[in-house]
Amino acid sequence: MEEKLDFSLPQKKQKSSCVSVVTTLLLLVLIGLTAANVFLKPSGGSIEQNQRQPLSAEQTKQLAIKLASRNLYKRAAEAWQDYLSSGRLSDNERAKALFQTGALLEKGQQYDKAIEYYYRSEMAAKISDLESQINANIKNCFEKLGKFSALRYELMDRTSIDDSVEAGTKVIAQIGPEKITQSNLDEQIEIAIDSQLEPVSSFMTNEQMNQQKKAILQQYADPSIKYQFLQSWIAQEVLYRQGLENDLLADPKTHRLIDDMTRGIVSQKLMNNELADKINITEADVQTYYQANKERYKEPSDKDDPNSPPKQLSFEEAKQQAMAELADQKRQDVQQQLIERLMDKYNVIIHKSVFTPTDPNQR
Repeated sequence: MEEKLDFSLPQKKQKSSCVSVVTTLLLLVLIGLTAANVFLKPSGGSIEQNQRQPLSAEQTKQLAIKLASRNLYKRAAEAWQDYLSSGRLSDNERAKALFQTGALLEKGQQYDKAIEYYYRSEMAAKISDLESQINANIKNCFEKLGKFSALRYELMDRTSIDDSVEAGTKVIAQIGPEKITQSNLDEQIEIAIDSQLEPVSSFMTNEQMNQQKKAILQQYADPSIKYQFLQSWIAQEVLYRQGLENDLLADPKTHRLIDDMTRGIVSQKLMNNELADKINITEADVQTYYQANKERYKEPSDKDDPNSPPKQLSFEEAKQQAMAELADQKRQDVQQQLIERLMDKYNVIIHKSVFTPTDPNQR
């Protein structure tokens, strides 16, 4: 008898009662945990969020004062900034808070930002008790930044009777529609002096650098010298502009020159950083060097008579020369050590035999 095929679908197996009970219990536990999380969670959010809840204006002010008392100048300045935006302040209150922010930024050696906040303070309100402090603090900030021409114009503005004319804005030259003011020229002079002092900046303190800069700036007090600098600057500027019009930047030779200059500048900057880390010449160092080489610092007692007996220069008279010589000596030592270390790092091998003459007569 032929067997019949069964095309009916198999019946779905029923889950055991034990599995159903376990599943139900797990669902109940999950629901319970979710509910507990909702009711037990703090209404203010996470702990970190609670800590960052905004303070009142007075609390923010007290926080700023406390941070400043702990010498945390940057954080204290930020707290004063929060205070400034925390509520409605009178003009006087805003001016005082801006001054406090500037003072803290100055203590934190952020002199450019400090100047900005002193200006903001003056603009918010004129408070007689703060005027002299702001004047002194702005002067100090400009000096610390080495911005002596800017300081000069700042002082001129603050002592000028005519408030409508800003110092340094007088036009002294024009290149087409572009106007060059007194302050533009002084800025370029300072940039040139900074570049001139860059090689020695690594082993001099900021105070020494500023003294050197002031001494060089004194030369430009002569209008004729300043005029010569202006002529040279304008000459370079018009030549540069014409060179751009002639598309000289696209010239491969120009690119090679720029590459060579870039290598030289980067190499010198690295060397200056190394010198700054390794060399710290103090007044005592210079005095010691002067005493050890005292015989070298003499000059004829009578400059009109070279045969006159030599005069011993005092330390103050020979100080700059002694410092330069000591710095040069230390610079050579550090430079040699750095180059030897880098040659070893980059596995430099020089085949000296290639440069040895093979002809005995050439030796």
